[in-house]
Amino acid sequence: MDFIFSSVPDGRLFGLDAQTFIQSIAHFINVAILAIILSKLLYKPVREFMRKRTDRINEQVENAGVVMAKATDLKLQYENKMKDVERERDVILDEARKVAAETGRQIVAEAKKEADAVRERATANVEMEWERAETAMRQAIIDVSAAMTEKFVTLAINKETHDRLFDETMAELEGMTWRS
Repeated sequence: MDFIFSSVPDGRLFGLDAQTFIQSIAHFINVAILAIILSKLLYKPVREFMRKRTDRINEQVENAGVVMAKATDLKLQYENKMKDVERERDVILDEARKVAAETGRQIVAEAKKEADAVRERATANVEMEWERAETAMRQAIIDVSAAMTEKFVTLAINKETHDRLFDETMAELEGMTWRS
C-alpha cells in the first residue's frame, strides 16, 4: 500500500498529473471499445431476439384471433345445424304421428267392415237355421198329422177318442226337442 500512496503528493488523496490523465483516457477508450464490442456481440443479437419474440407473440395473438373467429363460426354453424336437426326431428315425428293416426283409422275401419261382414253372415246363418227349423217343424207337423190321421182312420174314432188323440199328439209335440 505504500507503493500506491508514494507517488501521491502529501495532503492529497490522489494526484492529478499527466499519467493519471493518460490512464483515465486509456480506461475511457477501453470502456468505449468494450461497449462497442459488447453492443455488436450482445446488444444487437438480444435486441433482434426480442424483436423476433415480439413478432412471434403478435403473430400468435393474431392467429388466436383468427382461430377464435373460426371457432365462433363453427359454433354458430353447429347451433344452426342442431336447430335444423330439431326441426327435422319434429317434422319426422309429426309425420309419423299422422301416419300412425291414419293407419289406426284404417285398421279401425277395416275392423268395422269385418265385424259388419261377420254380423251379416251370422244374421244370414241365423235366418237359414230359422228357415231350416221351420221346415223341420212343418215336416214334423205333417208327420204328426199323418200319424194322427192314420190312427184316426184306423180306429174310426168318436169325439172322445179324437180329443184324447189330439191331446196325446200335442203332448208328444211339446216333449220333442227341436234342433236349431
